[in-house]
Amino acid sequence: MANFPQDRFDDVPTDLVRVGAHRAPRKKGRGWIGFAWAAVATVLLTALGLVGLAAINNNINFDLPFFQAGETPTPTPTPTPTANPTLDPSVPLTILNGTPVVGLANQVGDALVAQGWEGAQQGVGSRANASTSDIDETVVYYSDPSLEGAARGLVLALGVGEIRLSTDFPGSQITVVIGADYKPAG
Repeated sequence: MANFPQDRFDDVPTDLVRVGAHRAPRKKGRGWIGFAWAAVATVLLTALGLVGLAAINNNINFDLPFFQAGETPTPTPTPTPTANPTLDPSVPLTILNGTPVVGLANQVGDALVAQGWEGAQQGVGSRANASTSDIDETVVYYSDPSLEGAARGLVLALGVGEIRLSTDFPGSQITVVIGADYKPAG
C-alpha cells in the first residue's frame, strides 16, 4: 500500500459528530423503535383483516368479545292475543267427516247440538263427508277473526283439535273437519 504525505484533511477534530458528508453515527437502541412500529402495524392490520372477513362472510366466527359478526339480538316474541272460547249458537256450522267411520259427521253434529250449538242442526249448517277419508287431525276452520272465540269453543266442545283462520271453505263461517284423532264420547 502506498504512503501519502499527511495534509490538513487528515486531522479530524474530536468534537465532530458527522461521518462523511451527510451521516451522523447511529444512536444506540434506534433499531428497536423501527421493529416495534413494524410489529404494531402487523398486529393492527391482521386484526382489521380478520374483523373485515368476519363482517363479510357470516360463516367465519371468531367469538371476539368486542365484535360478534352476524349476530343480531333475537327479538322477544310478543304473545298473540287470543279470544276466549265462547258458545255461539247462531253461527252455522259445516261438519265434514275426514275419517272412514260412516256417519261420524251426523254423530258429531248431534253431540254439538246437545251442547247448545244450534248452528250444527241439519238444515242450518251442513254435515257431509270430506273429500278424503284419511285426515289425521281435527281442525276447526273459521273465516272471520271475529269468530275465533266460537272456534275455540268448538275445540273445547269436541275435546280435540286446533283452530285455523282460513277462507278455503266459501259460504261457511265455521267448518269442522273431523280427523282420526277425534274420539266420540261414551
